[in-house]
Amino acid sequence: MTSEIRLNKYISYSTKYSRREADELIKNYKVKINNLTVTNLSTKVLADDTVSINNKKIFYNPNQEYTVIVYNKQKGELVSKTDPRNRQTVYNSIASKFSHFNPVGRLDYASEGVLLLTDSVDIVNKLSNSNLERTYKLKLDGKISQDILDAMTKGMKLDDATKGAHTHTKIVSMEFKPFVAYQILSNGDKFSKIKVILNEGKNRELRRFFGFFDLNILDLKRLDFGGISLNSLPSGKHRYLTRQEYRDLRYYIKQENKPKNRQINKDDVPHRT
Repeated sequence: MTSEIRLNKYISYSTKYSRREADELIKNYKVKINNLTVTNLSTKVLADDTVSINNKKIFYNPNQEYTVIVYNKQKGELVSKTDPRNRQTVYNSIASKFSHFNPVGRLDYASEGVLLLTDSVDIVNKLSNSNLERTYKLKLDGKISQDILDAMTKGMKLDDATKGAHTHTKIVSMEFKPFVAYQILSNGDKFSKIKVILNEGKNRELRRFFGFFDLNILDLKRLDFGGISLNSLPSGKHRYLTRQEYRDLRYYIKQENKPKNRQINKDDVPHRT
């Protein structure tokens, strides 16, 4: 860390508490520096100081000067701060202290699952445009044909990729890379279920892909983004990244968006079937 840092900032970078909440902890005699209770809100922390909250030591990471949360987006929510039609947005569901956070990519109104939000514009840009893997579970209104399997394996380029797109889209053509992996869960004439992994995040990419084959996505849930998953997070709730997830994120940022070459574990990641 730098030579010194304001105490509430130190706390907010090291814990789940916001700076405002950190100030309340300080005013309520909950914070100690080197085992001495501190109540002055302007107190600075030095590099070799030990800070504790309720007698529990906290740890500051100088490279973690941003916060990332995972939100389990619900169906029927917009990933937008406002809506002229007064529809529900994710910002109506998350705490007001995250109102300045920005989403990493988008999930459309009818989709649900992992949505990352952060107070760092740099993190938003790097992750949104990354080749980190995204895992989705889909329910389709028809059968998954051999043509679809071939397109998932080989990729395809469409001059007209507007089926499945928003009615006001300005994106007409689209190139789809081969899917990283997929697993067919069920395949029937009326309904099918499939789990897929992509390493890009284009506008309504999956709805456009399956729309070309005249299949509508009835349910779409993102299960994982770059190794960050919901775990047991309930719908409409958020959590902070774990220490390991922060470590993985910092490592990725340090690699300056180099391709992430990781092996797919056959025991827990879908494979082509």
